[in-house]
Amino acid sequence: MTSDVSRRSLLALGAGLTTSALLGDIAQAKAPKLGPAPQTFYRFDVGDAEVTVVSDGALGLGDPKGTFTGVPDDELRKMLTDNFLAPNNVVLEQNSPIVNFGDKLVLFDTGMGTSKMFGNATGKQQKSMKDAGIKPEDIDAVVFSHGHIDHIGGVVGDDGKNLFPNAQFYIAENDLDYWTDYDKAGPKMKDFVDHAKKNLTPVRDRIVFYKNEQEFLPGVTALSAPGHTVGHTIFVISSGGKSLAYTADLTHHPILLMEKPRMEFAYDTDPAQAAGSRVKMLDMLATQKIPVLAYHYPWPGIGHVAKTAEGFHYVPEPRQL
Repeated sequence: MTSDVSRRSLLALGAGLTTSALLGDIAQAKAPKLGPAPQTFYRFDVGDAEVTVVSDGALGLGDPKGTFTGVPDDELRKMLTDNFLAPNNVVLEQNSPIVNFGDKLVLFDTGMGTSKMFGNATGKQQKSMKDAGIKPEDIDAVVFSHGHIDHIGGVVGDDGKNLFPNAQFYIAENDLDYWTDYDKAGPKMKDFVDHAKKNLTPVRDRIVFYKNEQEFLPGVTALSAPGHTVGHTIFVISSGGKSLAYTADLTHHPILLMEKPRMEFAYDTDPAQAAGSRVKMLDMLATQKIPVLAYHYPWPGIGHVAKTAEGFHYVPEPRQL
């Protein structure tokens, strides 16, 4: 004689059994956590050129209060939390493009180098290049967007020797003059000047000055965007009918300085001028639909700029796999 087993009976039966009884003699895995996957380089094409983005690591700014100014603190924090970001700890990435034009290998900016002013997670560019299979001696040109510590810091190693022995170096003349002069930069920026002198003095005889709207290297055009520093510059990289704008520090944050581009940033030499440059250049990039690579945006910093009613919106580009 058979009898039906109700669903309730089965649930009661299951509740009375231990996990081991249900699984029998199946071994339980105890594999250790493997940690975060390394994100040290990313590679894609722009026309006929190959672009490799290398990371110098994360740069921590901490509480945004006093660093990003021009809106009430509660609105600032709401902008972050509405976008699932910590309201009291702003972290920026450092994304440097290395462009292989076929006959020339060009690196844009060199990270923090040996300085730990913004934490111990920086100074990773040389390792990232090694992971990407790029040797520093193969770099033909190093292009600086400006003279701040996190962009010129990786020219020399701990021994003070040039890490890019075969490279020519490019920067705006007024930025070099400013960031190697204690009187011009002022006492609050002493550490910035110290680091600039440490990294730029050994290669001074290899430095060439670019000018606004000049194609100073084949496929690389400088566009002056002053305010963040006196000579801050962004670059349009062109190859095979395609373009990419390396925006450097035009905007440090994909939410705060995009949604509210008139907001000011404490590290700007002239905050009002920087805001004007930001609006002008973002408008141009959005209108012309030029893809961007932003130095401080979430890895790997590649995306597009779209206009909104009050400012702009950053749209990350899907990775090329």
